[in-house]
Amino acid sequence: MSSQFISIENLKFLLHKVHKIDDLFQYPYFSEYNNEAIDMVVDSALDFSNKELFPYLVEMDQQGVSFKDGKVSVHPQVYKVLNKLGEAGFLNASLSFEEGGIQLPYMAHYAASLVYTAANNGGIGYTGLTAGAAHLITSFGNEELKKTYAEKMYQGIWQGTMAMTEPEAGSSLSDITTKAIPTETSGYKISGQKIFISGGDYDDAENIVHLTLARVEGAPRGTKGISLFVVPKLRVEEDGSLKNNDVTTAGIFHKLGQHGYVTTHLMMGENNECIGYLVGEENMGLKYMFQMMNAARIEVGLTGVSIASAAYYASLQYAQERRQGRHPSSKDSASEPVKIIEHADVRRMFFMQKSIVEGCASLVIECAKYLDLSKASSGEEKENSLLLLELLTPIVKAYPTEMGIQSVSNGLQCLGGYGYCQDFPLEQLYRDIRITTLYEGTTGIQSLDLLGRKMTMHDGKAAKLLIKEIFAVIEEASGLDELLKYADLLKSYLDEYQKVMGKLMSLARQGKPEEFLADANLFMELTGNLVIGWQWLKQVIIAMEELKKDKNAVFYSSKIETLRYYFIYELPKCKGLMDILVNDEGVTLTKEEEHLI
Repeated sequence: MSSQFISIENLKFLLHKVHKIDDLFQYPYFSEYNNEAIDMVVDSALDFSNKELFPYLVEMDQQGVSFKDGKVSVHPQVYKVLNKLGEAGFLNASLSFEEGGIQLPYMAHYAASLVYTAANNGGIGYTGLTAGAAHLITSFGNEELKKTYAEKMYQGIWQGTMAMTEPEAGSSLSDITTKAIPTETSGYKISGQKIFISGGDYDDAENIVHLTLARVEGAPRGTKGISLFVVPKLRVEEDGSLKNNDVTTAGIFHKLGQHGYVTTHLMMGENNECIGYLVGEENMGLKYMFQMMNAARIEVGLTGVSIASAAYYASLQYAQERRQGRHPSSKDSASEPVKIIEHADVRRMFFMQKSIVEGCASLVIECAKYLDLSKASSGEEKENSLLLLELLTPIVKAYPTEMGIQSVSNGLQCLGGYGYCQDFPLEQLYRDIRITTLYEGTTGIQSLDLLGRKMTMHDGKAAKLLIKEIFAVIEEASGLDELLKYADLLKSYLDEYQKVMGKLMSLARQGKPEEFLADANLFMELTGNLVIGWQWLKQVIIAMEELKKDKNAVFYSSKIETLRYYFIYELPKCKGLMDILVNDEGVTLTKEEEHLI
């Protein structure tokens, strides 16, 4: 099995050369950082991953999760990772000094997370959940909740979760039925069921803190009547002792992949003794929860990139060692077989993997930079950064996960029959990545969000900002003879894309929401293709500058060759997608069930 799961050289190239993290250091908020400190974060992530995560990837999968006599058991390394990263201060590193963090740029935080997740996507999942849940308490909870629960979560002592989904309320959160009844004290009696709760229970954790959506009795129907509560497995009594809080695990879900990452079905208040503590104000729960959901969506996209990265390097090593067949021009059957990476079709599959992994990693860092600027800047720059981040969030969640599946599939294909066997990690990674298109809202939900909300918000201002950013890179690339034809190609597709947008928006203005949103998934794929083309053009402008200095010629040459692949093989798919999006046939709008038999 390959010992490489990600390229640190590529991460540092993206951080320092392409997205210029040192631009952040001019702002007072990030003034205490420099490039050396950022490199230390990334290098430390690799060191930790090599010792605490990657060696347990296969073991966690094969041992899996067990549920016996009401108790959930996971691999013992799970809690060690949570605890050690909590002790190291990673879980709250990006918080402000006032919140107890060190104001680490999200660009560095996400770069480190790419490393951790590529090493062991299931093992690291518990930490992201805990940090996100704790951040909700830090952002909207009172001082007592922060001190009682958030502190121990950030320290990696207590596990945190997001408890939203119910048996009859998945993507449709307006149908949540979990009840919250005020008590005479500060708490609420909670009763209901929650399903698909990642990290929802395991015996190593001292406590599990569920950030739970529930409806206070008498609250308005729909999403306007949802509140957010801290519902711990063990509640903290006035004397500091822990008491059972009537949160029980009814069972665990046996999943296709991520076997080491527990997913539970929870029962709350079966004995009418479950107490929840209101976070913020009543009926504001969904608004609060979106903070965690939006961050989680970026992190799920990051997970797709990371798993695809691990698959790329595992399959690449195999292809560089495995000999099979000969070049079509060779007629000598007695000649030595060639390495399979020398076959053109195999190289095509590797270029596809590399283009997705490195293109989508660049998009993750791009989003992180907008997040950092939204914290550090002010005025128009802050507003524009927030708009771009909002627009790119559904894209960075959906596109890297959907294309990541295809990327890992290509890696598995390169191994042939061995790819389907447990002798190599590709079969596990193929199972693991499949869930990423479902976490935090399916691709369909993200696509509806992109087209139905994000493209139209503020009268289309965010979309105009993104197109402006892409055109700026196209203009820069047009000044380089070697990149002129690729810049022209991206420009032509972007011009057509705006025409497609015009057609779709006219349907929205005509009050035809069914027709407007019918092919939102295809619109997501189209937009993702263009955005990754933008990221590749941005990378190669820098690679060509560096190549002139003759620095690491192979690394920078590989960037240029991968751009050539992407623009010749992947980007032209935009044309077919645009043809479908402007077609008026309305095939999928037919309501007759008998057509699907």
